[in-house]
Amino acid sequence: MSVEHASMRIIEGYARGGTDLAADEVWAVEAHLEACRVCRDRLSAAVGAQAPAVVSLVDAVWSGLEPQLAVTATMPRGRRRPARLSRWMTPTMVPWLAMVVGVTLLALLLDLADTGSGEVSLVLLFAPVLPVLGVAASWSRGLDPAYELTASVPRAGLYLVLRRTASVLGVVVPALLVGGWATGVMVVQWLLPCLAFTATTLALGGVLGVTRAAVALVGVWAVVVVAPTLTTSRTAFALQTGGLPVWGLLLALGIGVVIARRGAYSVLGAHR
Repeated sequence: MSVEHASMRIIEGYARGGTDLAADEVWAVEAHLEACRVCRDRLSAAVGAQAPAVVSLVDAVWSGLEPQLAVTATMPRGRRRPARLSRWMTPTMVPWLAMVVGVTLLALLLDLADTGSGEVSLVLLFAPVLPVLGVAASWSRGLDPAYELTASVPRAGLYLVLRRTASVLGVVVPALLVGGWATGVMVVQWLLPCLAFTATTLALGGVLGVTRAAVALVGVWAVVVVAPTLTTSRTAFALQTGGLPVWGLLLALGIGVVIARRGAYSVLGAHR
């Protein structure tokens, strides 16, 4: 790809379905097409020459939609601004994020009230799994009514997954930061497990589906860590400073798997 426009090789390869292009080339040309009308026109010409069946299908669909679009009221310009926000989150994420923040505040209040949980900090105990709930809601086939459309738009794969994950972390991490500061828990003690759990969810999500991966990991955490910790009133090794290198390794492995399987998030199976 040249500095200003995509090469004809990439344009023609993309018109054929992109099967002979590298994944990073497909992502790059889709990102470029969003802002370059010249290359969109070149792509249109290439599709017309190499894929006439696609052109016929588009014409047939358009002929059916055009009469309906002609009588549809145009949305006021002032109401289009939330579309930018939709690149980062879906409407269904809002109640889930509110619930996550609410759980964080409840754990903080219980910690400050010293409810008899011994040396266990509830903020620290629940920090790793709280963002996972928001990530599951942001990429769930059952919760997103537009999941098919979402999975088919340009850069809908890893690009959109990371955007929505960032929006979740952008809400959860500040809440945990306040909770950790108020309870005296070191930032690295909850932040590293939080990021590691999120990366692991995305890594498994490319195989099982993000929602299924999130549910599975939350279940494992509840059985292996939460239940024994609350029973014994002692902080598990996974949440002690000695376990931080393990969390760092999990974070690195999760990021590596996500990058290696970045194409898996472009299919509908990742919404399961």
